[in-house]
Amino acid sequence: MGTMFFESKINYERHIKYWRRNLKTFLPNAYTSNDANRMTLALFTVSALDVLGDLNSALSSEERQGHIDWVYSCQLPDGGFRPWPGSNFGHLRNDENKIWDPAHIPGTFFALLTLIVLGDGLERVKRREILAWLVKMQRPEGGFGETLGESDYVHGGNDSRFGYMATAIRWILRGNLEGPCEGVPDIDVDKFVACVRQAESYDGGISEAQYHEAHAGFTCCAVNALYFLDRLPLPPSQKPDGRLRGVSNLPATLHWFASRQTATLEDDDAIDTYGDETDSSATCHDAHSFVKMGGQLSMQGQVSLEKEDPSHYELSWVGMNGRCNKIADTCYAYWVCAPLQILNHLEIVDRKPIRKWLLDKTQHAVGGFGKVTGDPPDIYHSFLGLVVLAMLGETGLQDVDVALCISSKARRHLESLPWRREILG
Repeated sequence: MGTMFFESKINYERHIKYWRRNLKTFLPNAYTSNDANRMTLALFTVSALDVLGDLNSALSSEERQGHIDWVYSCQLPDGGFRPWPGSNFGHLRNDENKIWDPAHIPGTFFALLTLIVLGDGLERVKRREILAWLVKMQRPEGGFGETLGESDYVHGGNDSRFGYMATAIRWILRGNLEGPCEGVPDIDVDKFVACVRQAESYDGGISEAQYHEAHAGFTCCAVNALYFLDRLPLPPSQKPDGRLRGVSNLPATLHWFASRQTATLEDDDAIDTYGDETDSSATCHDAHSFVKMGGQLSMQGQVSLEKEDPSHYELSWVGMNGRCNKIADTCYAYWVCAPLQILNHLEIVDRKPIRKWLLDKTQHAVGGFGKVTGDPPDIYHSFLGLVVLAMLGETGLQDVDVALCISSKARRHLESLPWRREILG
């Protein structure tokens, strides 16, 4: 009996219901520990509905204004945004306790994006204060942290996630112009690019720090940041311009991204059943059935392919992982495909089986996407899964700006704002 095939479809109605529930009702109790990331969850929710084309229907004008006002309530007097209202001292805030309520790089990044998606003009944003604060958030070696403490000590990690968000904030508020802007000094762009280059791994990926293992999330954030700074590699047709640029070995980086494709979609797929009676290229997902090393199948692979139909059942679904020898994970479809699109090389991955994996394996019956096959949906993976499908051209979804994770329509709104057009001439 032949294998039954069915068309992979996105369930728009269920996805809209899922995101409307997140917008209109309390989140499940499992999100309690993420309350300090409320601004992040807000952006994911409104941006997902925007990508689905449902934001205008989901929100009345009064509700939209209420959400905008809530975001602004998280803006600090000295500039920047807190990531949640829980640290707001209100009228009790003073010079002594304000250190416990600092401006926050991710909070500011997601606040600005949320305002943009909701159609705000950003007139109330303390732009100059934020740009001056960004300069202080850069460490001497070039990277960025999360918050500013006493004596301007930079707290938080020192990886490309914060560099991505810091450079995105800068791009939103002043474009990719270099040098002082409206009397406010600029960050040290060359130092940041040098910091990214130092984190490049021997295999082409980018890690959180020098000599660490390459990771798709860090690599994507680094590529996005270089894009915002206009410091990506120049195409071969263009002459060098003397500016320091990141991704120093583009072919190696592209090879590393392409290698993130995997047919190990669930834990059982990683079990080596070589020699088992079920072991064949048409029935199992074992690595030796499809992985090529140096362009040649392994001995085990050759044995498993003997007398088998050349159509590979295993490769109907292809997932993405974030590091070597890891299981496929919905979010890594974004962390891999987004930088490939920014680098203009999305063609090196096969879109059809990636789409089929997302829709057949991690799309959930109630809407949203799970982390891996069989998982319930969560806001993070549901949002990034949706962005990837939009990136791949899924019918019915809005075009997206993959670097900002918002719709192209929302980006155009930002670029149309008079104050920003004036800055950029």
